Parts: sequence; C-alpha cells; structure tokens
Amino acid sequence: MSNAAQQAFSLAGKTILVTGASSGLGQQIAISCAERGANLIVTGRDAARLQETHDRLVGAGHQQVLADLTSEGGRDHLVQVCANVDGVLHCAGKQKLCPVRQLTETVMTDMYSINFLAPLMLTQRLLQGNAIAQNGSIVFTLSIAAHIGTRGTGPYAAMKSALLGIIRCLALEVAKRGIRVNGISPSAVVTPMWDAGHLEDQKARHLLGLGEPQDVANAAVYLLADASRWVTGTSLVLDGGAVY
Repeated sequence: MSNAAQQAFSLAGKTILVTGASSGLGQQIAISCAERGANLIVTGRDAARLQETHDRLVGAGHQQVLADLTSEGGRDHLVQVCANVDGVLHCAGKQKLCPVRQLTETVMTDMYSINFLAPLMLTQRLLQGNAIAQNGSIVFTLSIAAHIGTRGTGPYAAMKSALLGIIRCLALEVAKRGIRVNGISPSAVVTPMWDAGHLEDQKARHLLGLGEPQDVANAAVYLLADASRWVTGTSLVLDGGAVY
C-alpha cells in the first residue's frame, strides 16, 4: 500500500470523541481509533468499565470523562473537555424489545432520550462552541432497524430512523465548514447488547455470518478518516447480506 493510501486511512494527529465507550461497539471503536493514531476522549456512565477501555488504548494522552449524556449537565461537562475535536462518534444507546401493543409512554420517552435526544443535543452543543474542527467528521451509530422492519423493535427503530433524517439535514447545514455527517447501520453484531439466544436466531439471516465489533470499528475509522472526505449525509449499512 502506498504512503498516500495509508495516510488517507490514518487518524494520526486527530482528536476523536467516542461516546458509549465503556463497552461493546463504542469500546472497540475507541480502541481501533487509537491504533490508527488518534488521540481519544472516551465517555460513558460506568466508571470501572470506562477505565478498562482507557487502559486498553494504545498511545498516551487519552482522556476519559464520566458523564450521563441524557442530562444537560452531563453534556455540558463533556463539552468543556472537548475544546477542539476532529471527529465525533456517537455510540451511546440502548435497545429494548417492545411490541407496539405493549408500548408505554415511559418506554418511548426512555428510547427517545437515550437514542435520539442525547446525541443530537450533544452535537448541537459541540457545534455551538465551535468544538468540531473544520473538515471534521460526525458519525452517528444507527442500526439496520432504521432501514427495515423487525417485530418488537418499533421504539428503537423509530429513534434510529429519526437520526437518519437528522444526518441528511445536518450534513447540509455544516458542509460550509467541510464537516461531514454520516451514520453506521450495523445489523446483528456479537456484543453484550445481544443475548446468546437472539444471536443464534439471527445467524440464518446473515449470509456472511454475524458481525464482530471490529467490523463496525473498521467502518467508523473510514468515516472518521480523510479517506471519506467526499462522503456525507448517508449511512453505511453493515448487514452481512441480511438485507438483499
């Protein structure tokens, strides 16, 4: 691989904020970004698990910030640390199976607060503070649920679909500063969010097998790196052939 090609996928010299970095996809994305040379700001709600992620990051100078992003105070606290970031990867989220017939306002409000409002309002605060560098990259973690229907995932799918709409609009609003806005829409990935029985049921639907956290991290690195400088307003579907 030529030096120019390597440089396009490098994150050296970039500061990347990863939310939901204390476990699962967020943790692996943070680790992969550090391996590509990035300086990381990782955040989550569990101090012990966030420390574990921080300890696994190669390189020096990484920061960890304990924060609940569903609260305005938590977001403000995080923004104070993020004076100048080149990339933001929103990975904090929560999945809950709930058929519409059993849906309660409490469940819907919870899904809205965690999966939609928190990443959106954090992004707003970062933009208002000019904390995202010119030619930076904002990446939201969506789900295949934003693109297809699945029984019992209505509230979760609705919030991920809403993020897809925000991505398209926000991409137009920040393009003048060269900032890109995209999403990643993974299907079934082996993480603690999925129980073993549900993953086993998903295997038959995925022609290339179930995804691993590293598969999603590779996509995140691409969207955060200069290699994707001409990509904005879209979401990359990672589904192992489940949607065809």
